[in-house]
Amino acid sequence: MQITQAELEVMKVLWRAPGLAASDVASALEDQQDWTIKTVKTLLARLVEKGALKTEADGRRYLYHPEIKEADYRKRAAGQFVDRVFDGRAAPLVAHLADARGLSPDDIEELESLLERLKS
Repeated sequence: MQITQAELEVMKVLWRAPGLAASDVASALEDQQDWTIKTVKTLLARLVEKGALKTEADGRRYLYHPEIKEADYRKRAAGQFVDRVFDGRAAPLVAHLADARGLSPDDIEELESLLERLKS
């Protein structure tokens, strides 16, 4: 499932607070995006069509709930990115991030812990 950047912004709102109406999603995004309620409703409809969201009738409106977990989406998206850009190899990705953005001592510690777990 491909989720666009705009759709991802909507998903982030609903992962934090599932069960919102379109107007609630629009309100949550108004500080970050200059979208009309129509735009938000279009994005929500696309996400429902893709199976990323489900709807629940609440009187005359619908409440939206994620059908995919954020962690599952991140895992799949990260895997697709690594496959597409780094030929499926994680080491060049980490090296690129270290060169481009630098690694904090906390990042290095987390990576070392991860490597130790993977070796076991």
